[in-house]
Amino acid sequence: MKATPKVNGREMDYDGYFSGALSQLRQEGRYREFVEIERIAGRIPFAIWHSSEGPREVAIWCSNDYLGMGRHPKVIKAMIETASRMGTGAGGTRNIAGTNRPLVELERELADLHDKPAALVFTSGYVSNQSGISTIARLIPDSLILSDELNHNSMIEGIRQSGAEKRIWRHNDVTDLERLLTAAGDRPKLIVFESLYSMSGDVAPIKQICDAAERHGALTYCDEVHAVGMYGTRGSGVAGREKVMHRIDIVEGTLAKAFGCLGGYIAGSSNLIDAVRSFAPGFIFTTALPPPMCAAATAAIRHLKSSPWERARQKRSAARVKSALSAARLPILPTDTHIIPLMVGDPLKCKAASDLLLSEHDIYIQPINYPTVAKGTERLRITPTPHHGDELIADLAEALVDVWQWLALPFVPHQLAAERTSDFARAARPPSNLRGIEVLSRDL
Repeated sequence: MKATPKVNGREMDYDGYFSGALSQLRQEGRYREFVEIERIAGRIPFAIWHSSEGPREVAIWCSNDYLGMGRHPKVIKAMIETASRMGTGAGGTRNIAGTNRPLVELERELADLHDKPAALVFTSGYVSNQSGISTIARLIPDSLILSDELNHNSMIEGIRQSGAEKRIWRHNDVTDLERLLTAAGDRPKLIVFESLYSMSGDVAPIKQICDAAERHGALTYCDEVHAVGMYGTRGSGVAGREKVMHRIDIVEGTLAKAFGCLGGYIAGSSNLIDAVRSFAPGFIFTTALPPPMCAAATAAIRHLKSSPWERARQKRSAARVKSALSAARLPILPTDTHIIPLMVGDPLKCKAASDLLLSEHDIYIQPINYPTVAKGTERLRITPTPHHGDELIADLAEALVDVWQWLALPFVPHQLAAERTSDFARAARPPSNLRGIEVLSRDL
């Protein structure tokens, strides 16, 4: 056994520092436990939970594979065929090992998706934000970054690593953004925001943000991570749906959510993308995305560009879940998106609710606690897929009511529940041009 290290004769209990930090997390109800889940490719949304008492089948209600594309036959086929032909890895960074053909095709597909001249793929959405924002801001002398106060940690880290001056504007408050832009004067400015905020499910006022940016000569950087694949006629995101994509200078997205794969990217002008490619350490010094993953992502993007089935069915499922939970007087935040936050407001009860759903009802929904959300706003985050049918929705509502009663959590007033139920029931009815879409095959 290694001897305890000493400094000037004093024993240094390094392991005690780590143990103490973990104990603090447990006391605050913020210690994160992994649940071992084995997804079943042919039976979305079911998975095998490898519990301490043995394997059990559970229904997943919190996956970021929003449309089930990670198990789509076209996507799996593309990955297998490419792995058989090219092997599993990329062989190194693109500068050292060369760039692989599936990766080049993927970047072209992404540029086309967002109507931009070029795109650049990173190993994750986190890295694309961290490297993209930091590099862009460093390359612009005396730049000022204006960041929405609820931006993701990856954006915050990108801003911090840029070394640029920053200003935080109130969430989705364009008046506050305008005030900061005016105060900034004539210096270069970069506005960074998300199109859809993943923990609250609300959407940015993109058109108004672009208006403000154009009045003050600022660049716009829009994170569409939770919206790509989900919105717009081709799945390009909220900016595409709102027909303002041409007004966004830099779009950032992920391949790991609605596209069901792995990786992140930015899209923008040819010079901007080339500059990030040439200067970003997070791109230069890391191994490239493997060819099989690139081929799988390209297959998912191409499918969702032409197939409305997944988006229409997911919208229907989300509306029906909202209606069922509102009818049960459960405290969901009203949103117009696929993300359904169910408010708990206590970290220990949030974790207990998640545990009870899994152990007693075979339903997996992870607890969302600080620092992901502010203290006192702990929640369960529900994300229905196109494959969550009415029977599963009814089971979910019944299970949540049971858990809410068991933990003595508050329900919402009857009148508020009735109003929300009515709104969500109307939203659950598909548009007339999509009412026959259920007959489409899942393996289109």
